[in-house]
Amino acid sequence: MNITLTGSSGFAGTNLSNYLKGFDIQTLSLRYQPNQKIQLAHTEAIVHLAGKAHDLKNVSQPEDYYQANFELTKQLYDAFLKSDATKFIFISSVKAVADGVSGTLTEDEKPNPQTHYGKSKRMAEEYIQAQHLSEGKKYYILRPCMIHGPGNKGNLNLLYQLVKKGIPYPLAAFDNRRSFLSVENLCFVIKELLEQDIPSGTYNIADDDSLSTTELVMLIAETLQQKPRLWNIPAPLINTLAKAGDYLKLPLNSEKLQKLTENYCVSNQKIKEALGKDLPITARDGLRRTIRSFEES
Repeated sequence: MNITLTGSSGFAGTNLSNYLKGFDIQTLSLRYQPNQKIQLAHTEAIVHLAGKAHDLKNVSQPEDYYQANFELTKQLYDAFLKSDATKFIFISSVKAVADGVSGTLTEDEKPNPQTHYGKSKRMAEEYIQAQHLSEGKKYYILRPCMIHGPGNKGNLNLLYQLVKKGIPYPLAAFDNRRSFLSVENLCFVIKELLEQDIPSGTYNIADDDSLSTTELVMLIAETLQQKPRLWNIPAPLINTLAKAGDYLKLPLNSEKLQKLTENYCVSNQKIKEALGKDLPITARDGLRRTIRSFEES
C-alpha cells in the first residue's frame, strides 16, 4: 500500500515509519500557508500526524494552534477529497473533547474543549465530519490520550528522574486514575485501519488499563529495582500548600497539583470492537519499555 505521512520526523511519526514494514511511505512536510493547494498523487491513504502539540509553558500564540491544527488539516483534507486516495487518518486528541474527566471518557461525550490546542483539534474534527464523502472513501479521527514510548522525553521522564534520584513522591494520598497510550498500540491501530475495512468515525485510543500516579511511581521503582519512596501526606494539607503556592510563586501550585492528581480515564472499547482485535501490549508492559528506554538514553 502507498501511503502519505505527515509529521514523519516527530515522535509518533518516527515510530510509525519503523512499524509499517512493507508499506511504501511518502513523507510530506507541510506548514500552513494561506490559499495553499496541496497536491496528492499515487497514494492510497493519508496519515496526518503533523500539528502543534499542547504547549505546557504557555508561550505559543493562539493563532499558531488554529493554523497548524485546523487550517492545515482543512487544506490537506480538501486535497484528499479531490484525490484517488481512499483513507484519511487524522490524529486528534482527547483534549478536543475535555480537559478533565469525572468518569470514563467515551466517544459519546459532548465535546467542550477549554484550551486553544483542544479547540483547534475539535475544529478540524468538525470540518472533516461535515464534508461529503465520495463512495469508497473513509475518514478516521483518532483521539489518543497521553502517548509514550522509547524516544519520548515528556512528563514520564521527569517522574522517572525523580524516582531514580530517590526523591520521595509526596502525593501518595491522592488516588487518581489515568489512561496512557503506548506508541506501539497507536501504530498497531493505524496499521489495522489501513489494512481493514473499518467504518468511518471517531475513535478514542488508549491502553486497556489506567494507573494512578502512585502506581506509576511504584512501577518505575520496580523497573529500576529500587524501593519506592512514598510520602502519604494528608490531602487537605497538600491542597493548602498548593493554594499558598498560587500567591507565593512556589514550585507547587493549584494548577500543577491538579495536573499531578487529576483523573483522566479513556475508554478504548469502540476501536477494539471495530478492529475485532485486542491491543498487542498491556499498559504496564508499555510503560516498562518506556522506562527502560530512559535508562538506556
